[in-house]
Amino acid sequence: MKRLLALAAAAFISVPLAGPAAVAVTGAPGAPGAGDPYFPGQGNGGYDTGHYDLALDYSPSSNHLTGVATISATATQALSRLNLDLVDTLTVRSVTVNGAAARFAQSGAELVVTPAAALDSGAAFTVVVRYDGRPTHVLDPDGSRDGWIRTSDGVYNANEPQGAMTWYPGNHHMTDKATYRFAVTVPSTRVAVANGDLVSRTSGGDRATFVWDAKEPMASYLTTVSIGKFQLGDAMLGGFRVITAVDPKLAGKAADFAARHAPVLDYFGSLFGPYPFSSTGGIVDHEPNVGYALETQTRPIYPVVPSERLLAHELAHQWFGNSVTPTRWQDIWLNEGFATYGEWLWQDELGTRPIQDSFATAYAVPADDDFWQTPTADPGGPAALFHDPVYDRGAMTLHVLRRSLGDATFFAILRAWASEHKYGNADTAAFVALSERVSGRQLDALFDAWLFQPGKPSL
Repeated sequence: MKRLLALAAAAFISVPLAGPAAVAVTGAPGAPGAGDPYFPGQGNGGYDTGHYDLALDYSPSSNHLTGVATISATATQALSRLNLDLVDTLTVRSVTVNGAAARFAQSGAELVVTPAAALDSGAAFTVVVRYDGRPTHVLDPDGSRDGWIRTSDGVYNANEPQGAMTWYPGNHHMTDKATYRFAVTVPSTRVAVANGDLVSRTSGGDRATFVWDAKEPMASYLTTVSIGKFQLGDAMLGGFRVITAVDPKLAGKAADFAARHAPVLDYFGSLFGPYPFSSTGGIVDHEPNVGYALETQTRPIYPVVPSERLLAHELAHQWFGNSVTPTRWQDIWLNEGFATYGEWLWQDELGTRPIQDSFATAYAVPADDDFWQTPTADPGGPAALFHDPVYDRGAMTLHVLRRSLGDATFFAILRAWASEHKYGNADTAAFVALSERVSGRQLDALFDAWLFQPGKPSL
């Protein structure tokens, strides 16, 4: 959930390469962007990442980060040069490709790497980037902070849609998912929390290292390394491994935070299919000035103790957005509309608000309101990604589909969506096609009115 958050696209800037004169190599440079219509500078072409091993050392008092990123990837073309996304406020000290020193240059958000020898199409390769500096957040068009956000005792790390490049190099578009290992060293008075499973926690002197293993593929905007004086919990609850980190300032209000996860996940599992990850939980960090929570994979981050509605929203994202991730940012309703519908479903299940009331309230917005002028499946650009129509019109689309097809067919569609695209990417056209295949009905008129056209659809 990141309403009112957007991305200023980082355009690729061609820069001269540092070092001695280039040796002639075969192949061609990888593209400096992944081709997203909204964010042409985000991500890169010519290779697919498979795994990131991030060794990070951070001192909150000085805001100094030292990092070693080991990236395992496969070339998708004969590759003479490749780009990684990393802001130049962090200084790259060295780069190797397959153990050999590589030439590199930084400009803006692009790290351009030229291996000593070109890479064959289909070849597996490893890039190691050593870097350091004082990371900072980036600002989105609406003024929201994104990425490495400093707090009074550490870091609130939320990366949708552009923040990952503020703290580690990578192919930072949602279509290039990878597994991760995080080894994070911090002062012994701090706790470092990341995605996946806590593997080890070791201390030596005044420093402590936390190792986290994210076994399932993840888009980089869903990664987090959040640091603070957290109270860390790790327990099996209701059949789920629930790992929580709670700011001591909020510990009293969050006494039942861990226990609240299993009932929501059990209910969503009955509707959407099995929970897709090896652990769950969340990070509650007292940072009221951030203004948003985020569905960071396996472990959403919250600036306050979440309500039942917000908890349900972020947990629904684990299926819709995290396991199944859009192919393009303009399809963000596949995240936010689905998660908002998850809120409505959970409120209905609790008996606090019938789902039809949630729909009716959203639909009651007057027809001349700007709310109805934004097509749900193409909100118009980065600045509009996290505005209300994406969330509420998206949820209304699902409810209209449910009412049209009936519960059995509707939830069969959601389970098929979660199963057939598990750990992958899909777009709006794929959801429309799946809905028609499962229902056996032609649904162009419904989806055209609710997803693609401006204006208030009639019921």
